[in-house]
Order: sequence, then C-alpha cells, then structure tokens
Amino acid sequence: MEKITEASSNFQHLDQMSTLELLEGINSQDQLVPLAVAQIKKELEVFIDACFERMQQGGRLFYIGAGTSGRLGIVDASECPPTFGVEQGRVIGLIAGGDGAIRKAVEFAEDDRQQGWKDILAHQPTALDTIVGIAASGTTPYVLGAIASANASGLLTAGLSCNPNSPLSALAQHALTPVVGPEFVTGSTRMKSGTAQKLVLNMISTSLMIKLGHVKGNRMVDMQLSNDKLVDRGAKMVAAELNIDLEVAQQWLLQHGSVRKAVEAYQNQQPS
Repeated sequence: MEKITEASSNFQHLDQMSTLELLEGINSQDQLVPLAVAQIKKELEVFIDACFERMQQGGRLFYIGAGTSGRLGIVDASECPPTFGVEQGRVIGLIAGGDGAIRKAVEFAEDDRQQGWKDILAHQPTALDTIVGIAASGTTPYVLGAIASANASGLLTAGLSCNPNSPLSALAQHALTPVVGPEFVTGSTRMKSGTAQKLVLNMISTSLMIKLGHVKGNRMVDMQLSNDKLVDRGAKMVAAELNIDLEVAQQWLLQHGSVRKAVEAYQNQQPS
C-alpha cells in the first residue's frame, strides 16, 4: 500500500512563506479535491443505491471514524434531522474515544480494534443497517475492527479513505477512495483528505435523503423549524407552493410543523 496521505508535501519551506504565498498554496491544493471526488462517482452510485434499498426497509446509516474523520461523520449525521426531518438515530456518527473526543483528542483511542464494533453494538445493529468506516489513511484499527465485525454480522459496509489499496478498501464491501495527493502540510489529513471526506459524506447523505422522499423539487419540505430563519424560509416555500399570502403561509406552517404538512393540510381543506 502506498501511503500517499503521509507523503512529503509538494511545497517546501512553508515557514518562510508570506501569508499570501501560504494561501495560494493551500488554495491550489484544495482545487484538486473535487476532481478526485469526481473519479469515484460510479463507486458512490453503486454504494448509495445499495444503502437506499436497506434504508427503505427501515435500516440506518452509521458513520464511524477517529479524529477528524470521526468528527466529519458526526457533523454529517447531526445535520440530517434538522435538514431533512428524519428521526434522531436514523443516521448515527460515532468517534473513537466517545463524544468527549469531538472536542478533545483521546490518546490511543483509535488503536483499539475491538471498541468500534462495541460502540455500534450499543445501538443494536441489524442486517438492514449500513456502516461507513472513515479513515484518511485507511489503516485505523478502531475503524477496521468495526468494518470486519459488521461484515461478519451481515451489514452493508463501505470504507472511505484517501490511500489506494488500503486495508480499509480491501476489507469494506464498497471502497470509496478519492486520492487527493500529499497534503500541503505533510501528513495533515485534516486538510485535503478531510475536505474530500466531507464532500463524499455530503453526497451520500443528501442523495439518500432525496431518494427517501425528504426533498420535493429542490426544497427541504421536512426540515425542522428550529429558528426564525428556517421559519421564514419555510413560510416562503409554503407561500410559493400554494400561491398564498406570506403571513397566511406562516400561520399554516407553524400550525402544522413542516412545509410538507402545511401544504398537504391546506390542499386537503380546499374544495375539489
């Protein structure tokens, strides 16, 4: 296995660069990330369709990782209920070291090969569930152990890493490997690798939520009304859909709790 994520940066003497030179260097590397992600669209398509079949039957989506990779999974999972209105626990993010590791690194937590599956077992997994192991290097024991046990238990698995032919790619049923090249700061996978992982996770969760019916047209009709901004956005959606006054739309929205329910309730009370 070639550890591209650990390869020496293509840039030298970073500590002698001006601020503008640093920014230009980082930005030039960031532009390579979406190109790398584009190379795995087919693999993503096959995986997402397989995951969708299970989620249609009530299956859940788990993200599991350590450090930056784990935090990115938690961010994506945490955004699904407010954005798409899915119930808590439908998309779950797990990180080595537990929730405390979200803010502060837990030493050696990622090296425990047994703990990843133990963390999943706490959620009573079934064969309809899907596990996405996230590890930029593709070698994190916490993730590898979880994927191995998930495979043995009949779950669908995918491995998201940035090194070709990594142990994670070999172990997971679906290998998702955007190869972004050496990091601007040697080995700092929170940079390009982390950005690539975030883009891939966006594609996975957004595609699944759309396919599961939580978007109508291009609108988040099931989003949670958790602040004034979202209430205003939702009211505008209702008003546009029903061709009614914005104030009336907001009343219907607040009464029924979501754009979808407000629109359906209004339409149902209209004479045919």
